Amino acid sequence: MIPLIFADIGDEGIIKRVGGSPEIRRHLEELGFVAGGSVKIISAVGGNIIVKVKESRVAVDRALAEKIMI
Repeated sequence: MIPLIFADIGDEGIIKRVGGSPEIRRHLEELGFVAGGSVKIISAVGGNIIVKVKESRVAVDRALAEKIMI
């Protein structure tokens, strides 16, 4: 299990756990980051990453990406 921030561009994975405070977890769940869901790394720029989750592209910053474990 690794944080999403350490995945390489093009990698796909299954979300194992979403950490953080209840507010952060709720925010990430609203974006589609739920345990058991799939995620694909599209690109990375300056610590921010763009991922494909639930057929949508979502940009997350480094702090949030560190809380998503795949």
